[in-house]
Amino acid sequence: MIALGYLYETHLHTCQSSACGRSTGAEQARYYHEIGYTGIFMTDHFFGGNTAVPRELPWHERIDRFCSGYEDALIEGQKLGLDVFFAWEQNYEGDEYLIYGPDKAWLLAHPDIEHWPRARQYEEVRRAGGAVIQAHPFRDRAYIKRILLGIKYCDGIEVANTGNYIYNDVCALHYAEKYDLLTTAGSDNHNSAKADRETLMAVETEERLTSAYDYARLIVNRSGFRPVIPKGWFDRDVSSAPHLDAYWIDEAHEPEPYVPTGIDFLDL
Repeated sequence: MIALGYLYETHLHTCQSSACGRSTGAEQARYYHEIGYTGIFMTDHFFGGNTAVPRELPWHERIDRFCSGYEDALIEGQKLGLDVFFAWEQNYEGDEYLIYGPDKAWLLAHPDIEHWPRARQYEEVRRAGGAVIQAHPFRDRAYIKRILLGIKYCDGIEVANTGNYIYNDVCALHYAEKYDLLTTAGSDNHNSAKADRETLMAVETEERLTSAYDYARLIVNRSGFRPVIPKGWFDRDVSSAPHLDAYWIDEAHEPEPYVPTGIDFLDL
């Protein structure tokens, strides 16, 4: 993976804040510094997802614990010269969203955020100058009953994710092409000790970022960066791969907010 500009990991977890994480923030920072990245976005699972934070704690303490993985990475990054930015990943019903821009103080000031529907989340994040990306939109796992596409509630999609099956990303690619969606890529790295640098995903920016808001502005403006995806990643025959039915999410549509897309993204 050769970068021409500034290379950033956009999807990353720690064991301090994500129950599925296996590396500390400091370990993740050291790993990405060693392989030549400019920076990382720590996107631990928020309270709608696989969080490591006990839900019965007071809000302030929950946010302190949630940010601990990022803060651990930040301290290490400052020693190494690695940019470390705060972000998070929120889950609804298997559809998950990466939030870039708002910080810890913003979370502390919005204790009702974990109960926001997708529309409210998108509205408030954008009002704060942030951006929302739907993570791995065609992910196929045992806990996911159907593909839910939040095209109305995000600024773009993660078109490639190291943790996906290849056919998940092929679906995402054709979805993005059909609807002219902005695309990003991320590794969804939970364990730096087992990471394979040859399959890592990233984004490359033309200018070095100074904050998560810088990246959010690039997303909203659809310029200044590109996804970095291993060569040949999409060059696979997936015509017979299993996949779930896909639905549009429309929270204003009652009583059933999920509308069949009527589109088979593997029917190439």
